[in-house]
Amino acid sequence: MNTTQKTLAGKTALVTGGSRGIGRSIAERLANDGATVALTYNENKDGAAETVTAIEDLGGTAFALHADLIDAESIPDLFTKLDNELVQRTGTTTLDLLINNAGNSGWGGLADATPESWNTLFAVHARTPFFVVQTALSRLSDGGRIVNISSAAATRPMQAVPMYSMAKASINNLTHALAMELGPRGITVNAVAPGWTRTDMNAAVRENDAIVAEIETDTALGRFGEVSDIAAVVAFLASDESRWVTAQVIEASGGYKL
Repeated sequence: MNTTQKTLAGKTALVTGGSRGIGRSIAERLANDGATVALTYNENKDGAAETVTAIEDLGGTAFALHADLIDAESIPDLFTKLDNELVQRTGTTTLDLLINNAGNSGWGGLADATPESWNTLFAVHARTPFFVVQTALSRLSDGGRIVNISSAAATRPMQAVPMYSMAKASINNLTHALAMELGPRGITVNAVAPGWTRTDMNAAVRENDAIVAEIETDTALGRFGEVSDIAAVVAFLASDESRWVTAQVIEASGGYKL
C-alpha cells in the first residue's frame, strides 16, 4: 500500500461493478487513497475476490457484495448487506462515496435491438444508478460524493450502440438533477465519461489493427485510455480537492474526435 498521504482516510465507498475493468481500478485506487471500499459483482465472483485480495495485499480494506442489478428488487438487499458489513468494520452505516459504475455490454445496432435487450441494458445503466442513489440517501454523509460513470458516447452517440448511447445520456441528465437536489447537503454529484479505454468490453475492437489505428489517430494523446486513467479522475472527484465541482460531466478520453 502506498504510504503517501491518504486523501480518503476514514471514508467509506461503494463501487458498483467493481470486479473488473474500470470498476476494479476505481476500487483499488480509492482503497489505496485510504477508503474502506465495498464493491459489487454479479457473475464475476472470482474477479471480485481477486480485487479484494489485491487491495488487502497492499494494506487496504475492501469487501465484495453480490448484487444482480438487472433486478431493481436486489437494491434494498444490497444495502442491508452493506449496512451490516460497514457496522462491523466502522461502527456505522455511513457512506461517504458512491460510485455508480456497474454496466453491461451495449453492442448492437438498431436492427439488432429487442425489447428485452433494451430493458436489460437500461435496467443496469439507467435505472440502477437512480434507485441506488435513492436507497443510499439515508446513509450518505453530508459533504459526500457521488460519481456516475457515463461515456463519451452520451454526447457523441455511436451508430453501433444506440441504446447504450441513450442510456449513458440519461446518466448525464441524472447527474445534473441530483446535483441540484443534494447540493444543500454539500454532496457533489459528477460524472466521468470515458472514451476508448482498454477493457474486455472492447477487446474485439482492439483485435482490428485498422480500427485501433483510426481511433488512435482521432485521439489527441494518441492512444487508448487505461483503466487507471479513469480511476484517477474518479479519485479526484471523490477527494476534498473537488469540493467546488458539481453537476459536471468530465470526459476522460485523451481528446477523442476533437
